[in-house]
Amino acid sequence: MKRLTAAFAAMICLVALSRAQEEIPSAQPGVQYGKAINKDGAIDMQALAAKLAADSVYTGKVEGKVVEVCKKKGCFIRIEREGAGDPILVRFKDYGFFMPQDIVGKTVVLDGQAKVKEVSVAQQQHFAEDAGKNATEIAQITQPKVDINIIADGVVVVR
Repeated sequence: MKRLTAAFAAMICLVALSRAQEEIPSAQPGVQYGKAINKDGAIDMQALAAKLAADSVYTGKVEGKVVEVCKKKGCFIRIEREGAGDPILVRFKDYGFFMPQDIVGKTVVLDGQAKVKEVSVAQQQHFAEDAGKNATEIAQITQPKVDINIIADGVVVVR
């Protein structure tokens, strides 16, 4: 009986997770996630890096290309960093909304707060696991790093 109950509970969880991702609208131009925003006044990733070189916090709109999305439920995206370097991590305020899997390759404008901060080894490993990295790749993360992190209130697909 315990096995049957556990199997039933697991099935309900899997159905709920798959339906949650289905309810996220597909990433088409004009689709909004979170707070409604427009693209007016957005800066690009190079301008963001320049602003954060002068001040450790920037609040406003940023435009960029999505290169990765959390495989578990769309709880974060990574935006391409122009030039060199790892993509910039974008999470969503209070986990209030999620991204669809088809957002990779799309250009988005997000409104929120960008900060330069230290990301612990544990956090990096957690995000790597959520992104679907294998155990070997996760084990190679052994040092904290200082990087740009963005907490977005809203995201709109531009193209």
